Amino acid sequence: MTPPRLGIGVIGAGRVGAVLGAALRAEGHAITGAYAVSDASRERAGQLLPGVPLLDVPALVERSEMLLLAVPDDQLGPLAAGIAETGMMPGGQLVMHTSGRYGTDVLGPLAEAGSATLALHPAMTFTGTQADLARLIGCPMGITATAELLPVAAALAVELGGEAVVVAEGDRPLYHAALAHAGNHLVVLVDQARDALSRLGIEDPGAYLRPLLEAALDESLRHGAKALTGPVLRGDAGTVSAHLGALRDLDATGAPGDPMDTSATYRALALAALSRARLPEDTRTLIRGLLEDDPQLEDD
Repeated sequence: MTPPRLGIGVIGAGRVGAVLGAALRAEGHAITGAYAVSDASRERAGQLLPGVPLLDVPALVERSEMLLLAVPDDQLGPLAAGIAETGMMPGGQLVMHTSGRYGTDVLGPLAEAGSATLALHPAMTFTGTQADLARLIGCPMGITATAELLPVAAALAVELGGEAVVVAEGDRPLYHAALAHAGNHLVVLVDQARDALSRLGIEDPGAYLRPLLEAALDESLRHGAKALTGPVLRGDAGTVSAHLGALRDLDATGAPGDPMDTSATYRALALAALSRARLPEDTRTLIRGLLEDDPQLEDD
């Protein structure tokens, strides 16, 4: 039996909202309109949701059987409260948000107004382009809803091409922290390594790093800390000391306005690696001393 098709209003035609709207449209749902503020969002809506009118929030609420809220985390609560205060919500309307941080409590005002509320968070990075539609296939999607509405959230995840994973309301902050720590901080780490190699004159630092990073990522996803290699794991204190000196120089000689945080990041992550390494206590103490001894702090 084919699930009923919905008229869906997209509030927030950013990288996530426009892509999910396009994916749901491809499944036969009607996109009643999109709310887009910035020029980039308007252009994205035109590319991914051609022919869909750009409307204000009250018009979307009035026209839609389901609202897809794809706005920044800090805007979600005020948006839900503001929509509820209008008194326009018809009973039984679906409202789904895409925030990883929140479950459905943030949509409480809308639930009190008679809406069925869901949270669905695709665990992927969005580019806001057609390429994201293929990446949705098989993507884990963290869903949160009441017991009665979990099947609805799961069905929407399946329609998007993903695999539904139930995340309890109280677990959403840790769930999102894990994903943000992995995804966003990986970007920072890679950017720092690219910068260091670029400063050495390597023309395509991304290509140079690719074999190393792809192997390291694959092994760490499979085996966790057992994939660790390198000087900390081996107890090579001299190499760690040489790294710290080189990275201090790197930070000190950067162009004005460039980030000067590679040394601090190396220290923090090397300490985390040290906690996972099985080393003799005297070697562990020596390396910890090197990593915790920051000359910049002493100079300050």
